[in-house]
Amino acid sequence: MNDHPNDPFDELMRRSLHAEADRIEPADGLHEIQARVRDQRKPAGRKPWMLTAGAAIVGTAAAIGAFTVLDDSNQAGNDTEVAGPGSPSSSVSASASTDHQPTTAPTPSPAATRKPGTSPTEPKVEPTERGRLEPVTSRAVPVYWLGKAVGIEAGPSVRLYRTWSRIKGRPAYEALQLMTSGKTNDPDYTSPWTGAKVSSVTLTKDGITVDFKQLPRETLDPEDAHIATQQLVYTVQGATDVTAPVKVTERGQPTDQLFGVAARQPMSRAQAQDVQAYIWIDSPENNVVVDSPVKVTGIAAVNEAQLNWRVISEQTQKVVDEGPARTREAFKLTPYAFVVRPLPAGKYALEVFEISAADGRQTSTDSKTFVVK
Repeated sequence: MNDHPNDPFDELMRRSLHAEADRIEPADGLHEIQARVRDQRKPAGRKPWMLTAGAAIVGTAAAIGAFTVLDDSNQAGNDTEVAGPGSPSSSVSASASTDHQPTTAPTPSPAATRKPGTSPTEPKVEPTERGRLEPVTSRAVPVYWLGKAVGIEAGPSVRLYRTWSRIKGRPAYEALQLMTSGKTNDPDYTSPWTGAKVSSVTLTKDGITVDFKQLPRETLDPEDAHIATQQLVYTVQGATDVTAPVKVTERGQPTDQLFGVAARQPMSRAQAQDVQAYIWIDSPENNVVVDSPVKVTGIAAVNEAQLNWRVISEQTQKVVDEGPARTREAFKLTPYAFVVRPLPAGKYALEVFEISAADGRQTSTDSKTFVVK
């Protein structure tokens, strides 16, 4: 309640306020407010390209946010993926192990693209679901043979020589089919496995199992028998790129012996210089047609890294070229190479050998024939 109802100042204030209120007309002020806001937001002198850039930045930020959400979701899914146990060939092929390539978004990572239950490092030759080796359309595989140890009196009378064959199908199985067929283009090489019948080759975490429908029944001298079993080991391991022990079975059952020696336990790979020939010729292969001049390559383990060679004309039976050659290292199986002088068309015999430091005898000879067209 006003304690001074007749106060002239109060009366003057009331009249002034009423008069001001009577001058105001009610109206919808929303449009006016929006217009004022637009006027305030409109920057003075801003270029159109600046507006476009601002919009792009906003869009990019939104996209990054969306990608981050999707990537987190994918990662969560990958956390549940468990890599399967590495195959027996992982340590070897891991030549194989060179297949990883760096990736950047949005390219999926190797973990996101590989099938569940597989290792990120794939072997060159991987097992199928049943452990058998995957077939190939074309591949060169090494096949080992037995050849006489010329001029070497101590140790086994035979040693391993390697040839290369192009196969189609399961590499190890096809390589053993060749080895047991005895079909080699070099008459100096033989196989005591001729007549045996291969059933399967499987890879497991424990090694390689070769099952035969029928094993050879021949009995050899113990030292030669050891070389014969190593022929199998070297051929299988060479075709699979796996250096795991090799177990031999016959119709699924362990075998007690091979060539007269115990063979129930898996066989490991012997040292190369204990079982391989000291000299072999890789190229030219036996009985091939070549251009002249002929380049000869091979592997040898010889005294002082020194070996010798000669080429004999089949027509005249005379030496048409000869000379020395050197290996990369002495006393180790390392490469050698040399070139024969230009030869006229015809058939020739090539011999590569070592001269014994003790008595000058020719030892460890490997030979090939070739035709110059």
